[in-house]
Amino acid sequence: MKTAIFTLAGIAIATLLIAADSPSSEARSFTATSDNVTNAKDPIKIDLRRLSTAEERDQVISAWTKAAAPPPAAPAPAAAPAGRGGGRGRGGPPAPRLTPEEALTAALGDTPSLGTLWSSESTGYAIHYATRTADPDGTEHFTLLTDRRLGSSNNLWKPVGASAANASTYDFSLIELRVNAKGEGEGKASITGKVVVDGAAKTIALENSAAAPVVLRNVKRAN
Repeated sequence: MKTAIFTLAGIAIATLLIAADSPSSEARSFTATSDNVTNAKDPIKIDLRRLSTAEERDQVISAWTKAAAPPPAAPAPAAAPAGRGGGRGRGGPPAPRLTPEEALTAALGDTPSLGTLWSSESTGYAIHYATRTADPDGTEHFTLLTDRRLGSSNNLWKPVGASAANASTYDFSLIELRVNAKGEGEGKASITGKVVVDGAAKTIALENSAAAPVVLRNVKRAN
């Protein structure tokens, strides 16, 4: 009888551990309003089904870092075979290199959709990259990447005021959310800043995020 009880208890504990690590346990929903853009105070909703896996994160980050690395040295031209004229090599010119931004955009197209950012626009923005870190005080940091730039088909996300001078033209958008232990906070985005790789945190990030203008105000975690 005791053996049966211990067995059932073990199954129950294993089930709880599996549930805690399942993708559904990573699901998050946020509400917010836009700010410092032409369509300020627009209601925003972010539905995140799960976070990126380690493999998916590496795929996106590697695309950027490889494109940013210096090109390899060109090999020395081979000598023409004896008795044959001409010294023209075969294969033609090398293929043009992608910029880090272009390589990242292409990598996002090869990753699954993890959620959607909704606004008053008729269609949402698919999220293809999502990471989360937490501070000891319970503050959560989320980094999200959409495969389309916010406002790519309209001017609703056009930066206004002082931030307009730093407007970017990336084909994607990076969004950083910061919410406290109560689930309240704010968000910033690459529409008003430059994107870099944070080697320490092993993620894509906004350069000088602390000084970037707030783009999502009144962020609240729904779950």
